[in-house]
Amino acid sequence: MVEYGLTGRVAIITGANNPQGIGAATAQAFAREGAKVVLVYQKIPRAFDESKTDRNGADRYFAANAGNAAAVERTLQAMGADVLVLERDISNENDVRDIYAAVLAKYGRVDILVNNAADGDMEGIDTIETITQAVIDDTFAVNVRGSLLMTREFIRHRGDYGRIISLSTDAAQVFAGQITYGASKATLEALTRSIALEAAKYGITVNCVAPGPTQTGWIDQELETAVLPLIPMGQLIQPEDIAETILFLASQQARMITGQVIKVSGGKAL
Repeated sequence: MVEYGLTGRVAIITGANNPQGIGAATAQAFAREGAKVVLVYQKIPRAFDESKTDRNGADRYFAANAGNAAAVERTLQAMGADVLVLERDISNENDVRDIYAAVLAKYGRVDILVNNAADGDMEGIDTIETITQAVIDDTFAVNVRGSLLMTREFIRHRGDYGRIISLSTDAAQVFAGQITYGASKATLEALTRSIALEAAKYGITVNCVAPGPTQTGWIDQELETAVLPLIPMGQLIQPEDIAETILFLASQQARMITGQVIKVSGGKAL
């Protein structure tokens, strides 16, 4: 059994309102190891068909992300976890400061940051011929500016333990059809390396996890059939696969791992 050494540690996880998402799975993994968990989320209102939310696909995914984090919170409470839920916009500097003020007021410290929140085009226009300024601005506002602001405040409020883990995507370097989303994640990977060098003097590690196609409620049967041949391991990645990797990077055992991008993709996009 791995001793992660996370009992009593305080972990902030952004993008944590989808019960089937990576954020929720990560929160449960930290709670299992005795960490105190801060769920940060923002509702993303998109149209969905309520009658289709009982199965995987866009409607289930949109419904989850339009809601609050109550279901995730209930799961954590059932585990006996100490949990704080904050609805905030991480792309807004004042909201980010408020997040840390609330965490420090309740727990007096922050040890781990998981930059999981992300935004991107859902209308199929994220190509060089159809991209709009709004999609560019909205995507980079959350994926890059939000992650940077959260990271900056983490370092400003650092204590005697520091782990920062951001979420990229396995195809960040070449993501035709989702060029802005891919570019924002490639930016996160570059930031990971740069910030790791700056934060090393504080004993803070900075790493990135790049998931392959992960079943967060978005992938319907048709898409699964199309994407499976691209995954050498022959199956979709599960949120728990990502969560366990994040958990390790947050642990004491990973104290000398920093500036790395780790693909959890079943071999896709190597």
